[in-house]
Amino acid sequence: MLKFYNTLTRHKEDFVPIDKNVVKIYSCGPTVYSAQHLGNLRAALFVDLIKRTLMYFNLKVIAIQNITDVGHLVSDESDGEDKMLKASKKEKKDPYEIANYYTTKYVEDLKKLKIILPNQMPKATDNIDEQINFIKELEKKGYTYTTNDGVYFNTSKFKEYGKLSKQKITDKKAGARVKVDTQKKNPQDFALWKFLTEENKAHVMKWKSPWGVGFPGWHIECSAMSNKFLGSEFDIHTGGIEHIPIHHENEIAQNICSGKINRINFWMHNAHMLVNSKKMSKSIGNVYLLDDLIKKNIDPVAFRLFCFQAHYRQQLNFTWEAISAAQFSLDKIRECYRKLLNIKTQSCQKKKLKAKKEACLDAFEEALKDDLNASKALASVFDFVSEINKHSLLCKEEKESAIDFFKRVDKILDFLDEEEIPNDVYELARKRQIAREKKNFELSDKLRDEIKNKGYVINDSKDAKEGFILSKI
Repeated sequence: MLKFYNTLTRHKEDFVPIDKNVVKIYSCGPTVYSAQHLGNLRAALFVDLIKRTLMYFNLKVIAIQNITDVGHLVSDESDGEDKMLKASKKEKKDPYEIANYYTTKYVEDLKKLKIILPNQMPKATDNIDEQINFIKELEKKGYTYTTNDGVYFNTSKFKEYGKLSKQKITDKKAGARVKVDTQKKNPQDFALWKFLTEENKAHVMKWKSPWGVGFPGWHIECSAMSNKFLGSEFDIHTGGIEHIPIHHENEIAQNICSGKINRINFWMHNAHMLVNSKKMSKSIGNVYLLDDLIKKNIDPVAFRLFCFQAHYRQQLNFTWEAISAAQFSLDKIRECYRKLLNIKTQSCQKKKLKAKKEACLDAFEEALKDDLNASKALASVFDFVSEINKHSLLCKEEKESAIDFFKRVDKILDFLDEEEIPNDVYELARKRQIAREKKNFELSDKLRDEIKNKGYVINDSKDAKEGFILSKI
């Protein structure tokens, strides 16, 4: 039985789909005002782990992830400038152009990380009518009021407000960032629709509404689009832990009070990524992108492995030493698999390796069932890799069983690179190896760049037969 940790109850619970054959998942996606950093991509890998695990255990998955291209204010609350407008001013480009560029960039990063793309990735700007209709429903039921700068949700009318974060409204008041002249009735009230005032006067992205020209608040898009694409009930809602106290709390309030979404069984959240044990921050200058790894010849899939080395609810500390170690581990797995494919067979009676395979596979699956414990699942893979590396010969049945192990765990991990490397790339790699042996590092670097331009990363490895391992970028 699969068990997932539910933020709503603060307990691991048996996962039973609403529909026994189909699991519906909604994930809070990126705000596309800039490229997504490694912490954002960890969240995407977390969702990929959920989906692959469900599919591994023979469940069909329908996954929706929104694209926020309007309405996300810089404070994550209801004051300040829209992030898209701010980026538009900074880059001196149309906000739609910025949104399209960074959405494309995000999808490219997902593909490099071998993340299974969502079934749909709806944009907030393509679903304005749905958001307006959602607000109308809240207004009809008496949960809204209007100020000079927008339409707000009155949280005091929803007695369960704070059920996800376990914070009382009085606690939220104490820490709320509120302007002195605000017309909000309660500090924690949030914008459903914003008018073109103050920082947002020049907002290019604007629409007519029953309340005036403006744009939707950030929180309403997820309620409107999850309802549109998944219906009134679905199984899992995901996001980062930063979404718990504000964004997801507000979603729950909108969902229940509108009557449009009455059931979300699991709320699941991934922890933050640190950099050298510090919070990732542009002001510190420690924000890294996937491209930064690629520039240092780190395979994007090594970042996938790196993220799976910690439980998704644990903070993950990024260092260059740690990601280099992940690259080494990835190379070790791939080299073991290549060795296995080419290993010679012999006839034999005792089949100890097959028993080892079954034990490691059982451990792998049990770890996944226990709240997606990828780090423990990985440990069983390395255990099996160590066993394979002890053998120079295998009987045919054992070899087939071992290959089956790798193919089965790779449905989750997707580490293996079975694509045949082109001969010209291999030839460049061999020439580079000779150049390194002759200490001709200038030529070695030149050949490495040529290999990279052809779409491959080369990593030196003493364990590899030829002294190097090639991987597709």
